[in-house]
Amino acid sequence: MSKVKTRFAPSPTGRMHVGNLRTALYAYLIAKHEDGTFMLRIEDTDQERYVEGAVEIINRTLEKTGLIHDEGPDKDGGCGPYVQSERQKAGIYMEYAKKLIEKGEAYYCFCDKERLDSLKQEVAGKEIVVYDKHCLQLSKEEVEAKLAAGVPYVIRQNVPREGTTRFVDEIYGVIEVPNAELDDMILIKSDGFPTYNFANVVDDHLMGITHVVRGNEYLSSAPKYNRLYDAFGWEVPVYVHCPLITNEEHKKLSKRSGHSSYEDLLEQGFVSEAIVNYVALLGWCPEDNREIFSLEELVKAFDYHHMSKSPAVFDVQKLRWMNGEYLKAMDEDVFYEAALPYLKQAISKDLDFRKIAQMVKTRIEVYPDITEMVDFFETLPEYELSMYTHKKSKTTEQSCYEVLTELLPLIEAQENFTNDALFDMLKAYVDEKGCKVNFVMWPIRVAVSGKQMTPAGATEIMEILGKEESVARIKKAIERLGEACR
Repeated sequence: MSKVKTRFAPSPTGRMHVGNLRTALYAYLIAKHEDGTFMLRIEDTDQERYVEGAVEIINRTLEKTGLIHDEGPDKDGGCGPYVQSERQKAGIYMEYAKKLIEKGEAYYCFCDKERLDSLKQEVAGKEIVVYDKHCLQLSKEEVEAKLAAGVPYVIRQNVPREGTTRFVDEIYGVIEVPNAELDDMILIKSDGFPTYNFANVVDDHLMGITHVVRGNEYLSSAPKYNRLYDAFGWEVPVYVHCPLITNEEHKKLSKRSGHSSYEDLLEQGFVSEAIVNYVALLGWCPEDNREIFSLEELVKAFDYHHMSKSPAVFDVQKLRWMNGEYLKAMDEDVFYEAALPYLKQAISKDLDFRKIAQMVKTRIEVYPDITEMVDFFETLPEYELSMYTHKKSKTTEQSCYEVLTELLPLIEAQENFTNDALFDMLKAYVDEKGCKVNFVMWPIRVAVSGKQMTPAGATEIMEILGKEESVARIKKAIERLGEACR
């Protein structure tokens, strides 16, 4: 076989859906695994769904995810134009549609909306038009007369009613469909634009695409594509249909799910590398069941023969876990820059944000987790005194009152208010009392944070808060506990 060449051919209709990102990723990995070419083509023939700025979103997403195309609208590899509307203006699709008409594999259809509506029938609960080949019976003279008179038309594929059409998919195997189930699909619409089904077959052939990667919702259309390849006498590419992506309720992942697009996920605090890694595993499993991969590692490991037929569940909790692993491994400076807006959202005081960032780095799964984790630095939250009673630390409200009361003058007298110095001072108190470290640290942690779960220990929190604020919070705790213990 010739050198592997894949394509990602999105429609510019808005943000990039997770399913589209997976198609782009798999197409990229298949090409790069074989040292082949990955091409970008913009399929904008459906002008009604075109969204302004969507091409920029596509380009930005591919750049951020590292799925850099070798050939495309901005990188001419000799197969341009790479935008279908430009190819339509150049007359490419009409030229090939007319070749099919000459071969008897397609025909002009002049039926108006009223006649087409009369052909509607219900199939499996859906109302569809099954065309009756009416215009196929028109003589050459009748067709020419209608064209000369400017009667609106479409060009339809001429599918025989007898026999079957067979095609092979790398994931789903051999699929055979009775021709009676295939309609005479429209190739060229009345506005002169090609349909998606026709344009992508013509373009894939002319651009030398060897492997076509797409979602399995296109499985039912594949026989029609094969009929077109056969009609032209072209070689059929390798088909790789990806399994459906569902939500946790096993329903198709929709835009309403809130995490269906790449940009949705970025806005929710996920990092690009983690998204790409997770999306790679939606329908593909490496032989060793490994889960964390860089893009370079995916290129080496990816083998589309290990893709699944079964729907892949988009598990947000699993993605959160994976994202947390990426945050833990992230460079400290890179993490700090990304975390800073979230820290500033929660804290207006002039505190050591870099130290706070180091505290939370290994404890969060997505960036927005930071806000709730550090908000106590801004103001001490309202909290229940029952938090001082801790089974593991063997503390009670009474014991905490006594410990804090004894420690207050030591803390007020402490000149070196660093984590290490504070810990040494408290450790000396623990040794003198002959108790466990947690018996002392627990009441301080609750007193200075108002929380049971904090991103760091009591002395680290005190160092960042500073002496004045730490002492004020401990005094407030003593006062509240004193009233409760009387």
